[in-house]
Amino acid sequence: MSRVRAVLIDIDGVLTVSWKPLPGAVAAMERLRADALPFALVTNTTSRTRASIAATLAAEGFPVGVDDILTAPAATAAHLREHHPGARCLLINTGDVRDDLVGLTLVEEGERPDVVVLGGAGDAFDYAALNRAFRYVRDGVRLVAMHRNLYWRTADGLDLDTGAFVIGLERATGAEAEITGKPSPAFFETALAHLGADAADTLMVGDDIESDVLAAQRCGITGVLVKTGKYLPETHRAASGTPDHVLDSFADVPALVRTSGG
Repeated sequence: MSRVRAVLIDIDGVLTVSWKPLPGAVAAMERLRADALPFALVTNTTSRTRASIAATLAAEGFPVGVDDILTAPAATAAHLREHHPGARCLLINTGDVRDDLVGLTLVEEGERPDVVVLGGAGDAFDYAALNRAFRYVRDGVRLVAMHRNLYWRTADGLDLDTGAFVIGLERATGAEAEITGKPSPAFFETALAHLGADAADTLMVGDDIESDVLAAQRCGITGVLVKTGKYLPETHRAASGTPDHVLDSFADVPALVRTSGG
């Protein structure tokens, strides 16, 4: 591993579960901050804005501000502005992230969109909403999804996530969704640009071996899998590749950085 000059960090399952800090996570981030090591929190969380996430984490003791956070909704807005300028978007999302969807035109129910945008799964993903998306996509409307995560961990256990519905819509319509959050290469490229970092000098720390770790490794970033959050031994064994590093938790990251000369 080359010298670490920047760190990308997933939030849910790595730093927190249900927004409560995991053991040692706050102290580890304080160590990175004290060492003046640039980092960004890169998350597929779709229920909160960047400002809300920053405020929640700061209240729990994490030394972060809004500029430290890159979300899937913010990346989605950038993608749509670049690749579908002026498109009318039907957003299906649990939680209000409109403040991070700068420059997008969102349609109301009954108005025909140019793009269907799937955010985070939850109560908004009812039959009527998904069937409406199905009909539009079958009729030629583009399908964009903020991520493909199949599940995430809450305080009550694992919950079903957007990826399960994305797969269903793809199979039912014959369309392929454009993915804007992790694991898309564009998301990692945006994160590196945000930090002014090179892939070869950067770590990606995540609990999702496919979307966080192996996806980052395919972009030339060093992947670090932590055994918290959604981590499952059977998922690790069945993965499509091997992480560069496996740690018990984010609390072990500062020691890994030190061994790299960072």
